[in-house]
Amino acid sequence: MADIVDLIYADHDWLRRHFLYLDYATSNAELKAVWEVLATRLDTHAEAEETVFYPALLKKGEAGEPEDETEDAIEDHNKIRAAVADARSHGVGSRAWFEAVGRARTENGEHLDEEEREAFPDFIKSTGPELRHELAMRWLRFYAEHQAGAGVNTESRDAARYIEVNS
Repeated sequence: MADIVDLIYADHDWLRRHFLYLDYATSNAELKAVWEVLATRLDTHAEAEETVFYPALLKKGEAGEPEDETEDAIEDHNKIRAAVADARSHGVGSRAWFEAVGRARTENGEHLDEEEREAFPDFIKSTGPELRHELAMRWLRFYAEHQAGAGVNTESRDAARYIEVNS
């Protein structure tokens, strides 16, 4: 069976690797080739988590503090979205672009680490394989429906409102 946690971990690995690929780029064309796909994936990943994973954590999480974990995640996603939007407003390879991409990388890294350390263990302990499989299928459908970031909302979310609506 597929497992939502495995799929999110795979996405985390993809994001980490693509930030690393930026370090290997030797021209602005290479930076652009890596960044455009990475920026889109960052936005898509955040919305996928907010659509599929975090509503389920709010309803099923018991071992940790699902409201706090969700609030942190939404706030992290907002910071990542802001950094991505900032990078998109600057020329690839410019100092301002590198600063914005650096913020996206830092915020994303901190978010992934926190999620893997807190939200995932809570979710695994609080759910069974059937639910995780069902969510994995929703996750896969989400990505199929939002290929290349099509229709992804890149606006910041109000964490308190999100928790209220999804609890």
